[in-house]
Amino acid sequence: MLNIKHSEVSRRTKERDCILNVLDLLGVLCDQRKLAPRRRLKRVFPNVPPAPGMPCAGEDRSIYRRGARRWRKLYRVNGHIFQAKRFNRRAFCAFCQDRIWGLGRQGFKCIQCKLLVHKKCHKLVQKPCSNEHVDPVEVKDDANGESTLGRASSVRSRAEPEPPLPETPPAPAPPAPVRPEDLEPGSQRQYSLEDFELIRVIGRGSYAKVLMVELKRTKRVYAMKVIKKALVTDDEDIDWVQTEKHVFETASNHPFLVGLHSCFQTPSRLFFVIEFVRGGDLMFHMQRQRRLPEEHARFYAAEISLALHFLHERGVIYRDLKLDNVLLDHEGHIKLTDYGMCKEGVRPGDTTSTFCGTPNYIAPEILRGEEYGFSVDWWALGVLTYEMLAGRSPFDIAQAADNPDQNTEDYLFQVILEKTIRIPRSLSVKAASVLKGFLNKNPVERLGCGENGFLDIVNHPFFKSIEWEMLEQKQVVPPFKPRLEGERDLANFPPEFTDEPVHLTPDNDTVIADIDQSEFEGFEYVNPLLMSLEDCV
Repeated sequence: MLNIKHSEVSRRTKERDCILNVLDLLGVLCDQRKLAPRRRLKRVFPNVPPAPGMPCAGEDRSIYRRGARRWRKLYRVNGHIFQAKRFNRRAFCAFCQDRIWGLGRQGFKCIQCKLLVHKKCHKLVQKPCSNEHVDPVEVKDDANGESTLGRASSVRSRAEPEPPLPETPPAPAPPAPVRPEDLEPGSQRQYSLEDFELIRVIGRGSYAKVLMVELKRTKRVYAMKVIKKALVTDDEDIDWVQTEKHVFETASNHPFLVGLHSCFQTPSRLFFVIEFVRGGDLMFHMQRQRRLPEEHARFYAAEISLALHFLHERGVIYRDLKLDNVLLDHEGHIKLTDYGMCKEGVRPGDTTSTFCGTPNYIAPEILRGEEYGFSVDWWALGVLTYEMLAGRSPFDIAQAADNPDQNTEDYLFQVILEKTIRIPRSLSVKAASVLKGFLNKNPVERLGCGENGFLDIVNHPFFKSIEWEMLEQKQVVPPFKPRLEGERDLANFPPEFTDEPVHLTPDNDTVIADIDQSEFEGFEYVNPLLMSLEDCV
């Protein structure tokens, strides 16, 4: 009996000694871990959050939802820095003295001395820029009402010099608001901010805020994009707002594009009332799932392809495809939104050269400064499809967090241009093939850019199981249906937006006085199709 007790004590003593030795070893390792520099890789969709809407462990939100940008194109000649401009009055070229006419941005203006010239004449300007303001060529009316050419620097016959014309005419008085009782029977209805109830903030961009609103008359829920006029007073910005409106009107006829309900304005703001897509965006869902099954990614890529093809057939380059701009409706179908980067009026064979886009999705031909066409949208679809399948960007750099030089935009662009894209081995042969096709750095050889165009995408083995006609008619059941408790459920929107207070800052009379309201004439619009649907309620 004593021997048994003695052996039991000996066994427990050995076990205790072993445990103490292990704890000592763990303590040494922990001390070394504290002393060693911590290395954390940046991942696009790191692990799983503790609760929906909460940040993941170690999540760096600065790498998410990067806004698209336009880099303004400048032309340097003899010290002048010319920029394409749109003139809302009769202006004349300082070189050839002919009128600068046409639509869009008709001429160039030096941003330093304000010299105005034709685009065709800007390279011929001999006078160097003095970095001082030069009064623009102006137009004076004679007694007969005919226009005569004159310069502010020329000698005048009057004793007192005539002051130069302002570069833009004074803003006209804002038109009186249209009252419903003033409309003739059958005329188009006009909307104002008083017609809507502001419910919640659901998004925010570089120059716009997006709200969930309710049309008081019908109780229908819409999204409202609000843009401050003070942020878009530049000629190019105004052109982009008008382009976005035109594309919204075009997009109203397609099942996978967010359509337009109406447009209206106040002295300080522009308002787009658009479809409310309540399933959230792909970025929100990818942050929670990290990567998608191949069937899911195939379905979304196919619907996005149909939406892009629709825009391309109507001469529109989308130029801002990314996870943030791909929304899911209540059934799980996709809808593209945000047309602020679009280029319209592009005919087959036409190209453009504006340097723009969200950095991670910019195509190599844009970075190389080449003329480009619809090819840039198919490249962006390749980047997005890679993110869906792999759960990370194709341009992620391992251990980039440890090297500040690799966290710059310039380094990202260098990687896009030079790095060989590695396809994860876990993907199928067909998935790897479609990614290589879309992510071909040569736009001529890129999938969707050959002689057969969109048919090459339709016939690719990766999309063999897709019934394209049924898909376009929304007769294919989506692989994922967002969880929604009602049409106002915002569970699929980031709380960083929905927690914001819902209000518009009061107007500043000083800021409004500096806005040329004539630039926004004709902005009002009502979609007749949606209007007829509302009248049936």
